[in-house]
Amino acid sequence: MRRSIGLAFAAVLLGSAASSALASDLAVPMDEVRMVAFGKPVTTVYVGNPAIADVTVIDSRHVFLLGRSFGSTNLIALGQDGRQVANAHVTVFSRGGSTVTVQRGASSVTYACANAQCRAAPMPGDAQTTFDTVTGQADKHQEQSIKAASTQQ
Repeated sequence: MRRSIGLAFAAVLLGSAASSALASDLAVPMDEVRMVAFGKPVTTVYVGNPAIADVTVIDSRHVFLLGRSFGSTNLIALGQDGRQVANAHVTVFSRGGSTVTVQRGASSVTYACANAQCRAAPMPGDAQTTFDTVTGQADKHQEQSIKAASTQQ
């Protein structure tokens, strides 16, 4: 009897420890995901500002946290009874060394760099022409792929 009470108490403490561990800050690089595990099953997960971070539910104890743009927000998870299981501060930060921003007067352009090559990677605040150029290239590539697929059939 004492052993089962002791085990139940230990399980409650472990659940609380997992929940309080999540209550600390979460940090995720922009455009990357991190898996977040909850100490108890959750039914609702809410992000304060989905423009900064977003979640995708994997199962009742796990979500993927996506860093969308620079900034801070929070994540709250509720159990089936509506009680708070987790409340965490989320910070989305830049991946160091992989992007370069060129500032020309009031206009800026961001480039993603890898293997000594940089390509335009528009970010919020960049010049509209950068967005138009990248979007136009993607549209042209898609059109060529569709044409190639239709000629092969």
